[in-house]
Amino acid sequence: MATDSTLPPGHTSLGFDPDALREKYRRERDKRLRTDGNEQYVRITGDLAGFLDDPYVAPGFTREALDEEAEVAIIGGGFSGLLMGARLREAGVESLRMIEAGGDFGGTWYWNQYPGAQCDIESYIYLPLLEELDYIPKEKYSFGPEIQKHCQRIGRHFDLYSSTSFQTRVTEIRWDEDAKRWCVSTQHGDTIRARFVCSAIGPLSRPKLPGIPGVDSFEGHAFHTSRWDYNYTGGNSEGELTELHSKRVGIIGTGATAVQCIPHVGQAAEHLYVFQRTPSSIDERGNSPTDPEWVKSLEPGWQQQRINNFSILVSGGFQEVDLVSDGWTDIIRNLSSMAGKGEDLASTPEQLAAKIELADFQKMEQIRNRVDEYVRDPVIAEALKPYYRQFCKRPCFHDGYLSTFVRPNVTLVDTQGKGVERITPRGVVVDGQEYELDCLIFATGFEVGTDYAHRSDFEIFGRNQQSLTSKWKDGVETFQGVSSRGFPNCFFMGGIQSGITPNFTELYNEQSQHIAYIIAQAIERGARSVETSESAEADWVRTIQATASSNQDFQLNCTPGYYNNEGRPGEGPGWFGGTYGGSAQEFFQIMRDWRSDGKLEGFEMS
Repeated sequence: MATDSTLPPGHTSLGFDPDALREKYRRERDKRLRTDGNEQYVRITGDLAGFLDDPYVAPGFTREALDEEAEVAIIGGGFSGLLMGARLREAGVESLRMIEAGGDFGGTWYWNQYPGAQCDIESYIYLPLLEELDYIPKEKYSFGPEIQKHCQRIGRHFDLYSSTSFQTRVTEIRWDEDAKRWCVSTQHGDTIRARFVCSAIGPLSRPKLPGIPGVDSFEGHAFHTSRWDYNYTGGNSEGELTELHSKRVGIIGTGATAVQCIPHVGQAAEHLYVFQRTPSSIDERGNSPTDPEWVKSLEPGWQQQRINNFSILVSGGFQEVDLVSDGWTDIIRNLSSMAGKGEDLASTPEQLAAKIELADFQKMEQIRNRVDEYVRDPVIAEALKPYYRQFCKRPCFHDGYLSTFVRPNVTLVDTQGKGVERITPRGVVVDGQEYELDCLIFATGFEVGTDYAHRSDFEIFGRNQQSLTSKWKDGVETFQGVSSRGFPNCFFMGGIQSGITPNFTELYNEQSQHIAYIIAQAIERGARSVETSESAEADWVRTIQATASSNQDFQLNCTPGYYNNEGRPGEGPGWFGGTYGGSAQEFFQIMRDWRSDGKLEGFEMS
C-alpha cells in the first residue's frame, strides 16, 4: 500500500504504487516504439488491391459517365456527407451531387458490416436528427444494421438518393479559375462542374494493412474487417459464422473492431489465434433495450440537450445531472472526483495534473482488475491488461470479449509489443513459431495519420494548380478547420483542426450547419467565390499550435497508436493536423458566435 501527498482530502491511501506504475507504463511504451511511425503500414494497391473490393455489391458495376453542373458536390455518403446534404436541403439548395464509393449510404457503417459491429457511443446522442426523423433507437447502443438503416432514413427524408452516385470514387478535384467552378472527376469518367465542393470523407475511410514481411504471400483466405467476407465465413452481422467450424482462423489486431468480432469468431472457428501487439482497455458495455416509458417522457429539444450534456462532461466540464451515465462519463466522473472540487481546483497546474494522473491510475487499475474476473489463467490475464493512460487509446466497452480467451479453441498470441514477425504462404510467424491458418483476418483499422490525399485517395488542385498535398506539406493550414486558402469554395469536414469529441456526429452536425450557412450566404450575396483570408488562416493555425503543446507531454508518454501518431506526436499530418485545444463545446460556440455576427469575418468574397 502506498500514500501520495498529491491526493485530495479523503483520499490518503492507494492500492497501488504510482511510481511503479509510471515505470511499468514507460517500459510498455518503449517496447512498442518504432522508428517508422505511420510508415509501418502499407498502401493497399497493386497485388493488395483486392482488399478494397466491395463484397456487399455485385461485381462489375458500370454506368454511363455523367457530364453535369451542380451547385454543390459532396464527396462521401457517411454521416458527415449526409448531414451536409440535409443542411443544404434545409437551406434551399436543390442542385446537389453526392458521390459515394460504397453501394449505399453509411460510410464507416456501410463498410464495417463485420459480426458484432456496434457503436460505443450511446445511440440517443450518436444517431443524428432523431427528433427531425421521429425515430428512437431500439437499444442504448445500436448495432451496425440499425445505424446503417438510419443513414438510409436520412437519405430518403432529405431526398438525397436522387442526387447520389454510388459505387463511384473521385479521382481528382480541380479548380477552374475562369469559370469559378470545381471540376470533379471519377473512375467512371464523370465530369461534374460544381460551384462548391465539400469533402466529407470522414476520419475512418481508407483501410490500412500492416507492412509485415510477406503480407501479400498468404495462400489461404484473407480479408480486412471492413470488407467482411460472409460468403466464406457464413452468418451475418449477428454472428452464426457456421462456415468457420472446420477452419483455423487468425486475427491480427486487438483494437475496437477486433474486440467486437473476436467473440463471434471464437465461438465459431475450429481454432482462433489472436495476434496481439497492444491490449485494449475493456470496460463494461451494459447495453439495454430502450425504455418506452422514458421515450414518453421526452420533451422537444431532448436530443440536443443530451448531446450537450455528454459533450460537456467528457470535456471535463460540470453538469448537475449525467444524462447518459455510461462508461465514457464514468471515466470523467472518476477523474473529476479524484481531482477535487471547489478550492481544490485552484491548485497549481502541476498539482492538478498529478491528481488527475492518480485518478487515471485508479480507473485503469479497475480495468486491469476486471480482466482477472473473467480470465483465471494468470499468464493470459496479464497479457490482456493495458498498461497506459486511459485516453492514450480509444476505450473499448464489451461484455463478451475477455471471456472469449477462456475458450479451449482460442489462443492469445501475445507478441510482447513487437507485432507479428512475418506472414508465410501457410500462416503467421511470431518469435520463430509458425501458426498454420486457413483464414487470416486483418482487424488493423483505417488510415488516420497519413496526409489528406493519401486517406481520400484523390488529389485536390486549387488556384494556380497548387495541390492540397503541397499546400499542407509542412503542416495543415485551415480557417476554423473547414477552409484552406488557395482552395476557394472548398470545404472540409471530419475533424481537421477542429474541436474533437468522442461523439463524432456532434462535430459533423455543427460543421454541416456552419458550412451550409457560408454557402447559403455566398449564394445570397451573389459571390462567385468565397475563400479564407491569409490572416484568418494564419491566426487559426497559431491557435491550433499554441493549444496543441499543452497535450504534447501526455501524448509522448503514451503507448503508440493513432491518437499520438504512432508514438510521434507533432510530426506529419498527425491526428487531423492538430485539434482545437479547448473543449469541443468552446469550439462549437466560436462557430455559432461567428455565424450570429453575420459578417463572415475571415472570408473574402468576390
